[in-house]
Amino acid sequence: MSARPVLSGRAATLRAMRTISTAERRARLAVRHRLAAEHRTDDPAEVARALVALHATDPATVYLSAAARGRTLEPGAVEAALYDDRVLLRTLAMRRTMFVVPVETAPVFQAACSDDLAARQLRTYARFVEREGVAADGSAFLADAAEQAHAALLELGAATGAQLSARVPVLRTLVDPAPGKAYSKPTSITTWVLVVLGAQGRVVRGRPNGSWISSRYVWSPVEAWIPGGVPVMPAPAARAALAREWLRAFGPAPESDLRWWTGWTAAQVRAALDRIDTVEVALDGGPGLLLADDTDPVEAPEPWAAVLPALDPTPMGWKDRDWFLGPHAPALFDRNGNIGPTVWWDGRIVGGWAQRADGEIAVRFLEDAGADARKAVAAEAERVAAFYGGVRAVPRFRTPLQRELTA
Repeated sequence: MSARPVLSGRAATLRAMRTISTAERRARLAVRHRLAAEHRTDDPAEVARALVALHATDPATVYLSAAARGRTLEPGAVEAALYDDRVLLRTLAMRRTMFVVPVETAPVFQAACSDDLAARQLRTYARFVEREGVAADGSAFLADAAEQAHAALLELGAATGAQLSARVPVLRTLVDPAPGKAYSKPTSITTWVLVVLGAQGRVVRGRPNGSWISSRYVWSPVEAWIPGGVPVMPAPAARAALAREWLRAFGPAPESDLRWWTGWTAAQVRAALDRIDTVEVALDGGPGLLLADDTDPVEAPEPWAAVLPALDPTPMGWKDRDWFLGPHAPALFDRNGNIGPTVWWDGRIVGGWAQRADGEIAVRFLEDAGADARKAVAAEAERVAAFYGGVRAVPRFRTPLQRELTA
C-alpha cells in the first residue's frame, strides 16, 4: 500500500483552512449588500452602513444604489437622509474618491483616509502657488485662506463657491497650475481651498442647486452636520476600524483587495490588519481574509436580480472581480477602471443597462441567464425607470455597452 503524501508549506496551510466557495461568496454578497429581496430596506442610511460607504463621484450613484436595495424607496427619502436628517455625509476619502458615509463613522474615514489626503492636496496646491510667485510659503498662504473661508461659512451658514469668494477676496487669487501648456489657464484658488477644507473635515457639500443628479453643491461648515465638528480619532485605530468594516461587508477577500479599496500603503494595510482578529480562508484561486467572528456559513437566499448603477459600491468593492464579473469587463468598464451600469442575477453580473433619452431602461444580457432571470431583471428595470421619473442622467464615465445602448 502506497504511503499517503505529506503536505507541507503553503499547500498544508491551504488544506487546513476553511474553504469558502464562490457560491458562498455570492451568497454573502447578496445578504450583506442587501441585494436579495428579503434583505432590502428603504432606509438609505442602513444601505450605506451595509456597504461601508456609497460611491458619490457621480451624484446619481448614491440615489440609484440606495434604490436598488430598497422596496418602495423614492429620491426624496435619500435627499432627506442627506440634507434634512443629515444622517449621511458626503466626503472625500479612499483613493481621493467622493463617498457618502454614515455620519457616525465620519471620524473613522477622516482619520483613516481624509487627513492624509488633505495634507497631500495642500502640498500640491502650495507648489502651484509658490511657482507662480503668489507667496513664498504656499502652505501658509492657503492655510490662511482656508481659515478665512471657514469663518465666512460659519457666518453665512451656507454658500456657493462664487458667493464665498465674493465674501473672501483672497479666494479670487488666480494661479496657473500648468503654465506653458496649451490646455492650462489661470484659475482662482476657491475650489482648491474648498477641496482642502472638505478633506480636512471642516466643510461639507450640502444640498445642490438642481435635481438629485446635480453636483452644483452649496457648501456648509461641518458644524451644521456634526456639532463641534468631526471628533478626532488616532489614525491607526481608524484604519483598523475601517478595515474591520470592509471585511464585514466584503470579506472574505485577499489583502490586495483591501489595499486597492482603501488606497493605503502595504505597511498601513498590514498594521491595520494586525490590530483586528482575522482568519485566513481558502478561496477559489488562493487565500483570503475573514473576521474571526464571522466564519459561520451564510445560507444562500432565493435567486435575486438587481440593476445596479455605474460605480455602485458592490462591484467597486474588490480589485479581483473574476468571481462575479466573468468575461464581461471589456463591455462594462471604461479605460480608467470605472464600472458602468450592471445587471445581476443570483450573485454574478450577466449584462448591463442604460437609460435612454426617452426614459426607457434598455437592458442587454451578455450571457444566457435563463427565463427566470429575464423576468426578474425586467421587473427591476421597471423599478429603476419609476425611480428616475422625469429625470434623465448620463453616467459621468461612459462604458462601451452604455454607449451602444444609447446610440
